[in-house]
This record gives sequence, C-alpha cells and structure tokens, in this order.
Amino acid sequence: QLVESGGGLVPAGGSLTLSCAASGFYRFDEYAIAWFRQSPGKEREGVACINYGDGRTYYRDSVKGRFTISSDNAKNTVYLQMNSLEPEDTAVYYCGLDLGKAYGSSWFRDEFYTYWGQGTQVTVSS
Repeated sequence: QLVESGGGLVPAGGSLTLSCAASGFYRFDEYAIAWFRQSPGKEREGVACINYGDGRTYYRDSVKGRFTISSDNAKNTVYLQMNSLEPEDTAVYYCGLDLGKAYGSSWFRDEFYTYWGQGTQVTVSS
C-alpha cells in the first residue's frame, strides 16, 4: 500500500513537501519509487524517481534544481521536496512503486510501476 500526503494550495514561488508512505512490502532495497503527476487533459508524467538500494535519483528536466526526491528507509517513506513552485506544477501527484530497479532510460514510463497511491492535489496559484 502507498499513501501520499502533503498536497495543498500554495502561491507561485512557494514550497511543499509530499510524502509517500509504503507498507506491506519487504524487499525495499530492490525497489524504486517515483512521483508522477497528472493535470486535467494531460497524460500522467514522471516527475522524479529514487532507487531504494543505491539511492540513485532521476528527474524530469522541468523540475531539476527545484524538486528533490529523498527516502527515509527506516520509515519506508519517500519525500518530494518542491521549491519555487510554478502554476504549471499544478496537478494530482501520485507515487508509484516499481518492484525492480529503475533506470535512466525508463523510470518515467508508468507501465513499470505496479503499485500506486491514491494521489494528492497540488495547486499553485499565480
């Protein structure tokens, strides 16, 4: 099970931290967790990803330097720190769990993620 939290309404330039708490899984060092987002009329897109085992991270270009993905392995929780938010970041944010390691060439493809959370709304006002 994956449970997201931390969404909300912020003004442009503001910050939010999203959390994704995972439970019921036992081989975290083999997994990857990613954040995706989807806004009305658009396809779901990968935002950031982290491999639990080696800590390697991946980001979509538009969030590099603004967003940071991290994990607290003791809590089985992945965070997405979002700074300098823009109205274009408005979306429902989902975390997904890949039962294997993610790679730079494919981490952003949602078909590789087996489990998903329910989503949390992030709204950035202009």
